[in-house]
Amino acid sequence: MDFSGLRVKDGRLINDRPVGKSGLEEAAEIRQMKKRNTQANIIADGIEKAEMNKEMNNLLRVNQK
Repeated sequence: MDFSGLRVKDGRLINDRPVGKSGLEEAAEIRQMKKRNTQANIIADGIEKAEMNKEMNNLLRVNQK
């Protein structure tokens, strides 16, 4: 038997092993993380473009006066 991750403390058996996950669970989590990352990047790009448009409009207004 493999007892790695188990230890005895004050006469009690302590389980320090990581929670077991199936490969499908891990793959689903990774897929969700990638999706959230992609969505965050899309939003950040949109905000950056909006800020650039504001700056461009301000420059054009200054040059027109």
